[in-house]
Amino acid sequence: MSATVKHAPQIRIPATYIRGGTSKGVFFRLQDLPRAAQVPGAARDALLLRVIGSPDPYGKQIDGMGGATSSTSKTVIVSASSKPGHDVDYLFGQVSIDSAFVDWSGNCGNLSAAVGGFAIGSGLVDLGRMLENSSAPGFATVRIWQANIGKTIIAHVPVSDGAVQETGDFALDGVTFAAAEVQLEFIDPAADEEGAGGAMFPTGQLVDDLVVPGLGTLQVTMINAGIPTIFVNADAIGYRGTELQEAINGDATALALFESIRAHGAVRMGLIGHVDEASKRQHTPKVAFVAPPADYVSSSGKPVAAADIDLLVRALSMGKLHHAMMGTAAVAIGTAAAIPGTLVNLAAGGTERSAVRFGHPSGTLRVGAEAQQVGGQWIVKKAIMSRSARVLMEGWVRVPGDAF
Repeated sequence: MSATVKHAPQIRIPATYIRGGTSKGVFFRLQDLPRAAQVPGAARDALLLRVIGSPDPYGKQIDGMGGATSSTSKTVIVSASSKPGHDVDYLFGQVSIDSAFVDWSGNCGNLSAAVGGFAIGSGLVDLGRMLENSSAPGFATVRIWQANIGKTIIAHVPVSDGAVQETGDFALDGVTFAAAEVQLEFIDPAADEEGAGGAMFPTGQLVDDLVVPGLGTLQVTMINAGIPTIFVNADAIGYRGTELQEAINGDATALALFESIRAHGAVRMGLIGHVDEASKRQHTPKVAFVAPPADYVSSSGKPVAAADIDLLVRALSMGKLHHAMMGTAAVAIGTAAAIPGTLVNLAAGGTERSAVRFGHPSGTLRVGAEAQQVGGQWIVKKAIMSRSARVLMEGWVRVPGDAF
């Protein structure tokens, strides 16, 4: 028998596994992370990769908390805020499934719905004070500083019997069971991304011609709101806007086409300097295609009638068609829909509007935004949408002590 090799024991870290909107993620308080991971850098990234189970060449994340989709390969770090006028700081890490990479370039709008409740439940904020700040009885108002993009999110968290209320009758397409409604306000949602100069339309145009080698010239709307997003008309790339995941995610040629659009659009938006850099910025920008309303059957089998929606939208996240809609992309959709002349607005009929209901693979979603022109520039002061959130498990995650 060979000599025993001593291996590092596992360590345990306080964590909470939460569904927020149509996503799931592992939430941490910053103060609970190992000291080396309490600051940005290689140690933090390595720890979160091991927690989620990446990189996984099998693409399943069996040895971690990830669920093998972009919607379930997520991490969140929350801390008491040092930002004046805010209660907590919220940092989001999108963990790649098959590569050793954590993307910190954007927010997750879905998991934003869970931050306020987590902050209350984990003792980062005082519930009594949050209730005092609320403008509606039965709701705690939590002001969140979204640290990835430097923006404010206001979460209105339902409360009953002195605790966060998670159960309720609010139905969200893409989520099987009803829960309590959490209303989110995204304040001044034009993303202040590095290289984008803070402009809602980084090129100064509502519609641009984007040259994509092998595809030709596409009309696109490129917008920084919620998350940098590139919108293209569905019929321009051979789609109807009614597609479900299986129509695209198993088609390697289609996925390569969307990645090429994303890479070339990212260059035009000033997010990267060369298309080769897109692989190191997987979370942003997003690519979405839009179409006028049409009847279709959602992924759950529920019919969606054209008369019940304003337009169709399908969006890709981390290289795959999303099963529903990313929350931040919904903000981009609502914002673009409110501005006459964008491709999103034109697909919705071209009229002025302060809210839009769009069809996505799992059903429908309504998002509101009010736009106005100031000095020739479009601004949106606030976008509003409702999600829900529920704690699935709490306790500790375990990782080998030498994993970071």
